[in-house]
Amino acid sequence: MCLAPSAYAQERETANSGGLADIVVTARRTSESLQKTPISITALNAEALEKINVTQVDKVAQVAPNVVISQQSGALSAASINIRGIGQTDPSFALDTAVGIYMDGVYVARTAGSIFDLVDLERIEVLRGPQGTLFGRNTTGGAIQLITKKPTDEFGVTLKGGYGSRDSRHIRARIDTGKIGGSPISASLVLFHRARDGYFDNHLTSDRKDPGSLNVYAFMGALRGDFGPLQIDYSYDYDKRTGAPAFFQIVGMTDAALAYYSGSQALGGAPLQLFDPDKRARSGLQAPSANGSFMGKTVGQGHNLTISYEVSPAITFKSITGYRKLYMGNALGLTGNGVLKGYAPDLSVQTVVPYNGVNAPMRQRQFSQELQLLGAAGDFKYVLGAYFFDEKATEDNKQELTFIFPNPVPGPIPYVGLNLAPEAKYHARSKSYAVFGQLSWRPQALDEKFELTGGIRYTKDKKRMTLENTSFGIPDPTNGTDTVSFDNISFLASASYQFTPDVLGYAKFSTGYKSGGFNPRAPGLTDVSGNFAGLNAFKPEKLTSYEVGLKTDFFDRRLRVNVAAFYSNYKDLQVAQFASGSGGASTLLVNAGKAEFKGVELEITALPVRGLTLTGSLGYTDPKYKQFLFLDPMTNEVSDISGTARFSNLAKFNSYVSAEYAFEPMAIGQLSIRGSYAYRSHVYFYPNDAVNIFNKVVDSNATNSVEARISLSDIPLGNQLRGEISLFGENLLNEDQALYGVDFGGLGFGGKIFGEPRRFGVDAKLSF
Repeated sequence: MCLAPSAYAQERETANSGGLADIVVTARRTSESLQKTPISITALNAEALEKINVTQVDKVAQVAPNVVISQQSGALSAASINIRGIGQTDPSFALDTAVGIYMDGVYVARTAGSIFDLVDLERIEVLRGPQGTLFGRNTTGGAIQLITKKPTDEFGVTLKGGYGSRDSRHIRARIDTGKIGGSPISASLVLFHRARDGYFDNHLTSDRKDPGSLNVYAFMGALRGDFGPLQIDYSYDYDKRTGAPAFFQIVGMTDAALAYYSGSQALGGAPLQLFDPDKRARSGLQAPSANGSFMGKTVGQGHNLTISYEVSPAITFKSITGYRKLYMGNALGLTGNGVLKGYAPDLSVQTVVPYNGVNAPMRQRQFSQELQLLGAAGDFKYVLGAYFFDEKATEDNKQELTFIFPNPVPGPIPYVGLNLAPEAKYHARSKSYAVFGQLSWRPQALDEKFELTGGIRYTKDKKRMTLENTSFGIPDPTNGTDTVSFDNISFLASASYQFTPDVLGYAKFSTGYKSGGFNPRAPGLTDVSGNFAGLNAFKPEKLTSYEVGLKTDFFDRRLRVNVAAFYSNYKDLQVAQFASGSGGASTLLVNAGKAEFKGVELEITALPVRGLTLTGSLGYTDPKYKQFLFLDPMTNEVSDISGTARFSNLAKFNSYVSAEYAFEPMAIGQLSIRGSYAYRSHVYFYPNDAVNIFNKVVDSNATNSVEARISLSDIPLGNQLRGEISLFGENLLNEDQALYGVDFGGLGFGGKIFGEPRRFGVDAKLSF
């Protein structure tokens, strides 16, 4: 059983009917009921986000079917986001994702900065499947819309704070001015702070610098001007995160690496730490990153200006202007050990490191402008628009590693290590232009029960890349600068029929496109003569998708069942192939070939008795490579490995169930209890076992997440002051859940990071 947990609603649920509330979404750029929108969507309103304790976007994957969001190692804010089997595992600033994140309509281009605190949201919408017509920036997998709360017309203050396991604490304050001085202008300000100690005890640091520690300062300011037909919204958001990334524990080693690093303690270094691949490490030694620091830093900020002018009830002009900046300084402490010692090629003793680095500075800035014309004429509704996107990004990845090889001198020392310091640096520029339109026909002659929709989008992308890779300060001879451009036309056609006021059926056909570009973390932009070689470039991926669905309400809106089935056929599928060696860590995005994805999604909400709400979701994805052409770097031969290749960051099955019971209101408030269970099946992180020899060791086993919450809300405190207090627990099974794995097989080892153990907390809120 699966249920769409408390989607955004115009709270039309009344005491008279006791039925489920109507759900309003903007998946087609206009406000409409979810039950009448022919798209597979999961929506969560502010109340649901609070009950599920969604503070970052990655937790949405627990409740939304066929969604996998994995926080990556070595970073505080980087994630791999995957919907229906499609996503991007490399969080580089120069590689586009297949799942678009939109904040108040503004595209957030970098998944490297996608884990930020959701300070004050009105709702989240997860749109599954290609959204190439209305959301055109590389959304072959889907889109996630984040809609923030706007300033209210009335004065109000809300304070919320909490405390929990590992000295975690948070506080949030929101102030709404209401209409300022009787004018049509209102404002709001939200201040937020969150911090926690780490959950791996590093013997070399204090608790507040232990791996997993976090310190967040964020705020959002918003202005709204309601001038009748003209509405202006401006907002500014800021999120600063500092902390030590989760502990990267080594879980596999080659014989050579094991023999080499095992001798560290005898040479005066730290003992080698090799951990169980299925168990989270509790304590040990973690050396600092290459700059001597244990801490990383991410700062994201953005401006949004949305202007809407209603010429008439049938015509509305809309402008969405966005400017965002992102800075990251990642402490890549991926040694999984203390300070190790080993033999150099001259047989002297040296400090050695499996892999370490500092990925800083990473800087990105983006500007986007979208113009829309929305309206209706007779039996027709339409959306027309134009879009422009401009981005600059730069990254400097300073690496340290020890390359192990057999000792050429016969004797008792079988292996020696060469310390290397490759530096991967690039500058990228991306521009995108698009025009789009979508037209829906709902004839009055059929009582508006039938709807036929068509959409089209033309996109042109331009990419420029400059590589400045070095090793010990010596430039790579394949450095250079070059540009590529791509264009595409994507289509959509859907038909739906309202069989009864509570039953909608639909079928949808759509195409999608994800831009090509350059690999920023791999050499080969030019040949040794400086001429463009094309070895580093990759082509766009394209797909054709089919979807059918049914959206239903039964028993006087006490049972809601939404189901969808899909089939997607991909051409030139972009697959990330991670490799490591004497040149450091690199990712090569290649057009592996052809693949198909098929699956189902089910969401159910039920009100079986007064006060009891049951919710959940279920998703199943069945992927298959039809062709995967692999160039073997050892033999330089191309072979089709479609029979053995894996799909990265894909869970074939996930499900979620929850039950909440609200007792009858009492004089002291209303008591409610809630419990939930989320399951996600096994996940691999790399496609090719022949390249990534530890793929089966750094994987993520199936996860089981159990959570519970008990709340006393609507506590009367006098003078319009209301209170709420909640107790909650997460990961109640105390399961060791792997978040992400990295295969440094070329350097002789592989490792993974794990999520937080069992945790408890208390929240308190005051509202006026």
